[in-house]
Amino acid sequence: MIVTIDGPAGAGKSTVARMVADQLGYMFLDTGAMYRCVALLAQENEIAWENQDAIGELGRTLAYVAEQDKVFIAGEDVTQTIRSPEVTAAVHRAADNVQVREALVNLQRQLASDNNVVTEGRDQGTLAFPDAECKIYPSASPTERAQRRVDQLNVNGGSVTLAEILEQQTVRDEQDEARELGGLQAADDALFVVTDGMNIMEVVEHIERLVRIRETDSA
Repeated sequence: MIVTIDGPAGAGKSTVARMVADQLGYMFLDTGAMYRCVALLAQENEIAWENQDAIGELGRTLAYVAEQDKVFIAGEDVTQTIRSPEVTAAVHRAADNVQVREALVNLQRQLASDNNVVTEGRDQGTLAFPDAECKIYPSASPTERAQRRVDQLNVNGGSVTLAEILEQQTVRDEQDEARELGGLQAADDALFVVTDGMNIMEVVEHIERLVRIRETDSA
């Protein structure tokens, strides 16, 4: 079974999707990490974002491996590097490249082939896996999403304000929704989960219940 979890930045998709996958015993597919890898490679190789073909080639040749909580490019552990502010600021450029998106969607389908998978991103239920058996779309109010991000960053030693994160989040939402291919939108058959006021475990347990119901229906 394929479970897709799509939604806006700050909705807690990655954390929730990973935990749901663990609870179900499914493979977890972090598609955002793939785009971050391409953004990192473009920066390291000093490739101009305007060079669409060269950026696209990075996507087609990406030697991506995810093991447990680690991400590797050609054997190099880049788990922390791809979460740097510099990569975060540039990842939308990689995601906006149509060639990169096509290449990474193909990679996602290969990785999910013949596996039970929980996959998260912006376009998993619409573009990557339109026939997925269970599609979840978690969301929350902009302020709730931003506050969660502030809390996460400050716990990890950051120092950011709610206003700063809200501004960044608004820009990210606009970029995601305007993307020509793979833009953020809920699939027509997605199950909406509004997470305002819920803690992580409550969200995970709710989504797990939805998936179990779909498992039973598909049996």
